[in-house]
Amino acid sequence: MAEPLKIALAGLGTVGVGVIRLIEANAALIARRAGRPLQVTVVSARDRNKPRGVDLSGYAWEDDMVILGERDDVDVVVEMVGGSDGPALALARTTIEAGKGLVTANKAMIAHHGLELAAKAEDKHVALKFEAAVAGGIPVIKALREGTAANQIERVYGILNGTCNYILTVMEDSGRDFADVLTEAQAKGYAEADPAFDIEGTDAAHKLSILAAIAFGSKVDFARVETSGITRLRAADIAQAAALGYVIRLIGMADTGGGLFQRVQPHLVHCDHPLAHVDGATNAVVAEGNFSGRLLFQGAGAGDGPTASAVVADLIDIARGELGAAFSVPVSELEDLPPAATGHRLGRAYLRFMVADRPGVLAEITAALRDAGVSIESLIQKGRAGDAEGGGSEVMVAMVTHEGPESAVSEAIRLLDGSASLSEPPLVLHILDN
Repeated sequence: MAEPLKIALAGLGTVGVGVIRLIEANAALIARRAGRPLQVTVVSARDRNKPRGVDLSGYAWEDDMVILGERDDVDVVVEMVGGSDGPALALARTTIEAGKGLVTANKAMIAHHGLELAAKAEDKHVALKFEAAVAGGIPVIKALREGTAANQIERVYGILNGTCNYILTVMEDSGRDFADVLTEAQAKGYAEADPAFDIEGTDAAHKLSILAAIAFGSKVDFARVETSGITRLRAADIAQAAALGYVIRLIGMADTGGGLFQRVQPHLVHCDHPLAHVDGATNAVVAEGNFSGRLLFQGAGAGDGPTASAVVADLIDIARGELGAAFSVPVSELEDLPPAATGHRLGRAYLRFMVADRPGVLAEITAALRDAGVSIESLIQKGRAGDAEGGGSEVMVAMVTHEGPESAVSEAIRLLDGSASLSEPPLVLHILDN
């Protein structure tokens, strides 16, 4: 059998330790499939003495992880440190410049610096692989890059953040509000102590920008992903969606109709849609090819086992000598697509207004919608306990629009801007029926 693939591992958190355990547990199987053994030779982390539940005595230790790629006993570096910049980026640059392959689960770094790193990897004829950066153990990057290579991908979308999906599912099942469920999710380890990247949609936006680049052969354009999270959702929104035959899910969606469209936003998803049945911390991605049709990829989006599985799959590819362009085609051939204008996009929307319960408020809202050319399909008014600012009880007014251009809804919201009748800005959620 050929010489082992010698691996340096930077970062010994849950996933880094999972990589070691997987390589040790399935060593013989991996060697047969890779054509040679995978051998971890050196590791690095911030705290050398921290208990991790694995025996590290057989591996060399490097205090300065940035120089891992320069070591003679390393063929490929696995970066599990995280962060778009700092030590992770320095390690990535050093590794590729030294002519070594790089495997990473770092979606933020790839979203911000992936083109630079891919170009360097092409110049040095080494591998840059990041299957674990999107959707954990789901092999969606390999599927887009290889399995659907003969297709023109028309749209890619899905549930890309397990924390948000867990919170929304619990809200759905329990009828509790967002803040209460978030606290529970943090206590159970489903949400970070600082959950902003997850609940505000940034994590999903990182992943969507990577998927879009691979699916459409375009340059990564994270800065232009329209992003909104789940923090404004109320239990009443979840209940109202259910009454209408929908669930609410944070959806990342991208297509190339009229430019590169990329959006992360909570959607009402019809109960007949496959994504409506994706619950808990699960991820799911839908890709629509012009010959393959709709493809659904679903599974664990995080965790030591699934993410380690994706990392080791990339290592097996490298051991086999499978390099390939990181984003499906060489960086020089990636299209620089302009951002799509969204005003012309047709669809239905769920609109929610929190208003003071007094005469004339509903007439004011419907007049703004009429003047903007928005047609109302259904309308619900529901009161709740408590006083709105200025006195009187606060009322939720929710409605679903008929299909129309997004620009009309935006104009209606503009007409209502600054209205004393509204206790908070309106909530607009797009509807995913098919």
